[in-house]
Amino acid sequence: MNWYLKVLKQFADFKGRARRKEYWMFTLISLLITYGFMILAIVTEISALSIISSIHSFAVLVPTLAVGVRRIHDVGKSGWFLLIPIYNLILLCTDSEEGTNKWGPNPKTGGDEINQIGVE
Repeated sequence: MNWYLKVLKQFADFKGRARRKEYWMFTLISLLITYGFMILAIVTEISALSIISSIHSFAVLVPTLAVGVRRIHDVGKSGWFLLIPIYNLILLCTDSEEGTNKWGPNPKTGGDEINQIGVE
C-alpha cells in the first residue's frame, strides 16, 4: 500500500524516475480497488458502487499517467513513448537504466526510496 500512497503523493510529478515495482504495485492496487467496487456493485446490486468505481478510475488517471511517464524515464526514454501501445508495455517491463540519466538518479541505488520521502 506504501507504493500506492507514494504515487498519490506525487500525483502530478512527471519529472524524475520510477522503479518497476512502484509502477506495477500502483497499477495492481488501483485495479484491485476498481474491480473490487465493481464486484461489490454486481453482488449487492447497488449502482452507487459502480459510480464510485468510475470516480476512483478518473481520480487516479493523472497519477497513473505520471507514474507511467516516470517509469519510461527510468529506462532512459522520453515519456511520450507511453503513447505507443506495444512498445510502452515493453518499456514498462524493462529494467532501469544504470546510473544517472537526464531524468535523475537511479531510484534503485538510493536505498529504500519509500522511507526517503516519509511514507510509512
